[in-house]
Amino acid sequence: MAATDLDLARALLIANRDATLVAVRDDEVIICTERGIKPLLAWVREGRDLTGFSVADKVVGKAPALLYAVLGPDAVFSPVMSWTGRAVLLAASIATSYDTLVPHIQNRANDGQCPMDASVEGVWEPYEAVRVLAERARTLLAGPQPA
Repeated sequence: MAATDLDLARALLIANRDATLVAVRDDEVIICTERGIKPLLAWVREGRDLTGFSVADKVVGKAPALLYAVLGPDAVFSPVMSWTGRAVLLAASIATSYDTLVPHIQNRANDGQCPMDASVEGVWEPYEAVRVLAERARTLLAGPQPA
């Protein structure tokens, strides 16, 4: 049996320790090493279309799932996917696969919910999520403001 684009994306994600996201379509392979939703936001801003691509992403919560709903890949695999992330992908007709399905994605300190997922908790419309997430990313990059 021939390996599928999703099989290749998954294998490349696992084989490359620095990779955070791998997208494959036929002979085209994109490997990202930036953490979080930064590359997805950039792709949305650039108007990139992932139709026909299969994606393997280290962690998929609701925030990246909403961005994938805009970008439109055929399939998304993640070692760790949240319930709401999976629901968003399925609602967007994107095939999903995962190793572990979790109630929510933890933040990097493992002491609460991922801040990006938290910022879209009440948002279900993908383009509204792009606006909310771009704003949240700007405030996080700006760092704490002096009182």
